[in-house]
Amino acid sequence: MSLPSLQSLVEPDRVHRSVYTDPAIFDLEMRNIWERTWVYCGHESQVPQVGDYHTLQIGRQPMVMVRQKDGSVRVLYNRCPHRGVQLCGNQRGNTGTGFVCSYHAWSFHLDGKVRAIPLKQGYEGTRLDMGHPDCSMKSAARVDSYRGFVFASLADEGPGLLEFLGDAKVAFDDMCDRSPLGEVEVVPVCHRVVQHSNWKFFMENQLDALHPSVTHQSTGVPARRVEQRVKADQGAAPLFFHYLSAFATSFDQWDSVQTVNFPRGHGILKAYMGLRPTDPDTVAYETLMKQAYGEHKAEEFLSRSIHHVLIYPYLSVQSPLQQLRCLRPLAADKTLSEIWHFRLKGAPEAIYRRSLWYFNLVNSPATMINADDLENWTKGQWGLQASMAGDWVSFHRNHGGDEERDGVLYSNKGTSEVVMRSQFKAWSEYMAPALAAAQA
Repeated sequence: MSLPSLQSLVEPDRVHRSVYTDPAIFDLEMRNIWERTWVYCGHESQVPQVGDYHTLQIGRQPMVMVRQKDGSVRVLYNRCPHRGVQLCGNQRGNTGTGFVCSYHAWSFHLDGKVRAIPLKQGYEGTRLDMGHPDCSMKSAARVDSYRGFVFASLADEGPGLLEFLGDAKVAFDDMCDRSPLGEVEVVPVCHRVVQHSNWKFFMENQLDALHPSVTHQSTGVPARRVEQRVKADQGAAPLFFHYLSAFATSFDQWDSVQTVNFPRGHGILKAYMGLRPTDPDTVAYETLMKQAYGEHKAEEFLSRSIHHVLIYPYLSVQSPLQQLRCLRPLAADKTLSEIWHFRLKGAPEAIYRRSLWYFNLVNSPATMINADDLENWTKGQWGLQASMAGDWVSFHRNHGGDEERDGVLYSNKGTSEVVMRSQFKAWSEYMAPALAAAQA
């Protein structure tokens, strides 16, 4: 596909199937979206001690997040400047006082600056010496954090982190504000899933309120029956039954919720997940919250109407349950999904266990819920390869029926496909430089 035709791939109510399948378009996405915008690296609690590191990928660039001697966090390219070998081969660990290459023993300070080169006399008379910047590890152009969540941008220019997040920063506010101490810490175990589908399938699905009652009916309906039977026999059922039975919610109920769609493709799915039972554990937790923030502020924090928050193009945050899913695209038809879980500092153990149930019942690789979605996305990827069956993917549902105020789109129907239209509007804006370059 020629680059000038990019402008014809996205229309107000549909997109061309090639945006999911074409490797050339995927390459452009990596350069123009993932390697230019702010990308989530991890949480500060993943690197608590000096020398602690966590490896990740930004676009197609291998990176490492590392704790510095002064307590700050830096994000460096995970690459020795000598012959290109990755300096950290594990996902996480502690590198001591610096990095050492396993190939030729070049060593670097924690900030990436070269520390020692073995047999350095061999470079005398060449243009490479220890004072040359090419001898040091390269840093991400910009690194910033918000409430302990660390982001990096590989582009020197662009909006700052807070401007990029905009109103979608509520994802992190809502998660942290639910802690009596105003902070969270990562739970070290991360679920990792490789999806045999384009990254956009995941992002569209997270605020798609039409699919749960179809896709997850085989889980939600039996779970509701068991929940009702347990209630009849015992007077009440554990909350974790609700995590699954909620997927049997009717179409009308899903249509009554609202999505709020911000600039840059971010968005919120409101309501639906009720987490305010009156059991003793919840009462004790809410008492701690009132002691910490006062009754009015605690109620504000506990009653926010949020189920999912999307940070486009890579994060899905379920802040009331301290869950975060991050995408690392690998190819046009292959995506790594990282599923992280957080603990509310200062909250009772029972509240942590409640969210842990959701982490394992709904978001782990072993759940029926996750398996249902993965199957649909894979079949979607396969179906879009059918070049003779039609070129377009439909986002017509409730097109023209939603409300726009100050650049924010509010769905008038919960099942409106405004979510997808908003995401592709952002996609087009990010990809505009590629089109401009092709036309120059």
